[in-house]
Amino acid sequence: MTDNTVYLNGAYLPIEQASVSVMDRGFLFGDSVYEVIPVFGRNLLRLDQHLQRLKNSLTLASMQAPMSDAEWKQLFKTLLEKNPGEDRAIYLQVTRGVYPKRDLAIKPEHKATVFAMVIHVTPVPMAVLEKGLRTVTVDDFRWHACNIKSTSLIANVMLRQQASEAEVSDAILVRTGGEVTEGTASNVFIVRGGVIVTPPTSRHLLPGITRDLVLELAEQNAMPHEVRPVSLEELENADEIWLTGSIREIAPVLELNGKAVADGRPGPVWRKMIAIYQQHKQTLRNAGT
Repeated sequence: MTDNTVYLNGAYLPIEQASVSVMDRGFLFGDSVYEVIPVFGRNLLRLDQHLQRLKNSLTLASMQAPMSDAEWKQLFKTLLEKNPGEDRAIYLQVTRGVYPKRDLAIKPEHKATVFAMVIHVTPVPMAVLEKGLRTVTVDDFRWHACNIKSTSLIANVMLRQQASEAEVSDAILVRTGGEVTEGTASNVFIVRGGVIVTPPTSRHLLPGITRDLVLELAEQNAMPHEVRPVSLEELENADEIWLTGSIREIAPVLELNGKAVADGRPGPVWRKMIAIYQQHKQTLRNAGT
């Protein structure tokens, strides 16, 4: 076994030997969807929810699912066996396949391209997490189908570049009219008066699996929480701001647009939630032993 075995269209092979045609629509158009599934020990985090989001993305993009849930699960099991480790993540991408000529029209007779690989993830030490993130707000100029987890991410790349040019960690996206949506690759939470708040899912943001887990953990632990629109004014005056995602997990934002968030330190609600989340991860690791 090697630590860089990938899956491509029915074959498991070293990543150096994996290649796709330049006529693949994922390459030509970004005509593809993807998922990133964290793995702790031998357990995939909320696998059924990730598979449901994959099916939702495929349906919204008018793509047929190339595998059943059982087949996906067998693929992931085999791939993880060929790439052993502790904390990892599976990256999965499904494109509309290879067409004989460059053509925007969809032709369902062509077979999808399916690619999957394992990403080895190093857990972020608590001391690093507590240093938090510095962010800026930027104009969310993306299309109205952000609920599709598409590989067409050039807008997100451009928005992240604005953060890089401002020499901060990330950008928080705000639509015209002051509606806060998400980060460039994360969901957004704020805390006001001890209440955890996150925007509702819509066409303007990706329904995050970690986002949903945070809400469930809040419910299970009697932590007040709301799902409702968040305004730019609320963001700027929040007691705490978090960015959540499969790899980032739950990161506190300590600076927004050059100003400290509250006292510029991780807040008490974040400290409680991150402890609960870490315990949840450990439960998954223990279940895999």
